[in-house]
Amino acid sequence: MSLPTLSTKRRLIVTLLLVSFLVFALIVRLGIIQVVQGEELKKQALEQWTRGIPVKAERGLILDRNGKKLAISISRDTVWCRPIDIKKPEEDAKKIAEILQLDEDEVYKKITSKQSLIKIKQWVEKEESEALRKANIKGIEIAEDKKRYYPFGSFAAHIIGHNNIDQVGQYGIEAAYNKYLTGTAGKWVKTTDAAGRQLPYDNEKLYEAKNGLNVVLTMDETIQHFAEKAALEVLVKHKAKNVAILVMEPKTGDILAMANKPDYDPNNPTQPTSEEEAKAWEGLVQEELTKKWFDKWRNFSINDVYEPGSTFKIITAAVGLEENVVTPNSQFYCSGYVRQVKSGKPIKCWRYYNPHGSQNFVEGIQNSCNVVVVDVGLRLGAEKMYEYLRAFGFGELTGVPFTGESPGIIPSGPSAIKDVNLATISFGQGIAVTPIQLVTAISAVANGGNLMVPRLVKELVDEEGNVVHEYKPEVKRKVISEETSKTMLKILESVVSEGTGKNAYVPGYRVGGKTGTAQKVIDGRYADGKYIASFVAVAPSNAPQIVVAVIVDEPSAGGYYGGQIAAPVAGQVVKDILNYLDVEPQFTEDEKEDNEKENVTVPDVRNKNIKEASRLILSLGLKYTTDAYFIEEGSVILDQFPLPGSVVKRGSSIDLYIESKRQDIEKIVVPDLTGATREQVIEVLNQLNLRFEFSGSGVVVGQMPKAGTEVDLNSLVNVRFDNVN
Repeated sequence: MSLPTLSTKRRLIVTLLLVSFLVFALIVRLGIIQVVQGEELKKQALEQWTRGIPVKAERGLILDRNGKKLAISISRDTVWCRPIDIKKPEEDAKKIAEILQLDEDEVYKKITSKQSLIKIKQWVEKEESEALRKANIKGIEIAEDKKRYYPFGSFAAHIIGHNNIDQVGQYGIEAAYNKYLTGTAGKWVKTTDAAGRQLPYDNEKLYEAKNGLNVVLTMDETIQHFAEKAALEVLVKHKAKNVAILVMEPKTGDILAMANKPDYDPNNPTQPTSEEEAKAWEGLVQEELTKKWFDKWRNFSINDVYEPGSTFKIITAAVGLEENVVTPNSQFYCSGYVRQVKSGKPIKCWRYYNPHGSQNFVEGIQNSCNVVVVDVGLRLGAEKMYEYLRAFGFGELTGVPFTGESPGIIPSGPSAIKDVNLATISFGQGIAVTPIQLVTAISAVANGGNLMVPRLVKELVDEEGNVVHEYKPEVKRKVISEETSKTMLKILESVVSEGTGKNAYVPGYRVGGKTGTAQKVIDGRYADGKYIASFVAVAPSNAPQIVVAVIVDEPSAGGYYGGQIAAPVAGQVVKDILNYLDVEPQFTEDEKEDNEKENVTVPDVRNKNIKEASRLILSLGLKYTTDAYFIEEGSVILDQFPLPGSVVKRGSSIDLYIESKRQDIEKIVVPDLTGATREQVIEVLNQLNLRFEFSGSGVVVGQMPKAGTEVDLNSLVNVRFDNVN
């Protein structure tokens, strides 16, 4: 056998080196794949092998200060489709469309699309999802989803706000605290083949979602109800464009209520809330319709500005006292016109036709005299006026956690305030404020001089009720002294008891306040016949617990003065709230006498003819109804309810039975009195001819016999009251 030649040996060596190099390169490449790129390739492989259906986290609750649920998440199913698994698209599309009440063509497009996973319908009803499960359509998957629900509809809509279809907050607390309310989404992972089909016996894995935090508001649901009821009444009665009622706790800056009317239903934020509105929206193009939506969602208390008018005289008066340019006994003279300032158009007092004449400072505020506050403003000067405008928070954001808050409009600096501007600013013209700015500033006057940051959120809590974060009351700055604050409270109380704010008077309570009437500015000009009526109340003025601001935008049913329209509303809201907060009324002897006059003992009109009976009932300030459609003059009263001797409130109605006697009631069902005030309980039990005994104070927290129990006429009901706060 011949030996290999030199050239053969060389070829073998080259081949060996080449093979060795290739092996080495493969080893290096394998090392790179396994070590360097291993994790990334593993991740890509898993993405190809698996498909994940998102599992949404449950959004946190929104609660009032007492734990009442205002916004919750409810379970609803969402239908998904994996088009690769659909075998009979035409047949399946028809079934799905029928069950889910969708357009068949749209369903067909979705289930034949090239996407690996597509949503068919979100938030289907339980009946629909059950029917779809029974249909057993391959490729259709039903996943549990969460939908936001507002159990009280339009209640506090502008505070709570609403979400979009993806459960992202759009307005109000829902938007401001979206990052806290939104939890961490989970995922349902399945193993699939290259075509996207689920593999048998695969290891499914569910990554649990982490729910969001609950937001606890400072708002009190009961107080919000008082404010909303009053706002709706004044909106309808006076045919106003907008109404805002705000209630603040002055010492903490807590917003107890913020009612805006008209409002909307956050469950259906893009739907009209009345037939008139629905008709007005007909035929609108999308751009116009979207503007209508935004107008409804706009928070008048936060986003809109107006000239505060005479309510601003509280600020001017407080600053004048603080800077010692005036004392309560300082003397002024009102001739009907402001003569210290020259202007193209004379500046006059609202009562120029019958001037106030000689008066001291307190009387000037009681009379809401423009001449007095202009004099005070001129004594202060432009620099001091501007300094205190800024100090009281005008021209800046209050810090309330809402988007779109307006800072208001004030002069750019002292140099921009001429004498005529100084004069008009003193009585609330030439500047523009938001309702939230005004109630915050007046709270500073009432609480001893501290300007607070409005607090709308009390705390964030987790599912177990543990406090994750607390928002404590925050003092922004000190604006006036305790002494000035006490003096102003006395002056404001005299405005209600003796001055222009008499319509806000509440028997048994010391209420302070100030009226305001301002002509609206539209497109830079004062608009004829368009006004804003307002009233700000502080109660009780000897120990303030609430500040109430009522703003009525464009009342159009006749009157427009603040004392005429807004003051009575403020008085009623104050009365309701103080009763609810269990603030014990302190009646004067005259008030006690007047209060007794409100209670009426039901007379016995049985066996009297209708003419005599009606005359007697009406003379006592009561009303009556009958069981007869046609009444003859000589008709005789066979029976009545409530029975003679019952004590009812003046204005109550007596049922008169003419055609037949009232059916004897052997048993009476005890009503549920929970949450009722003492006055409400008396009225209800008197109407039912039940006796009562009370213990405690506040609102009803217990009763015996329990609600729903049948008892005899004239039975005793023990009612226990307590302060829910």
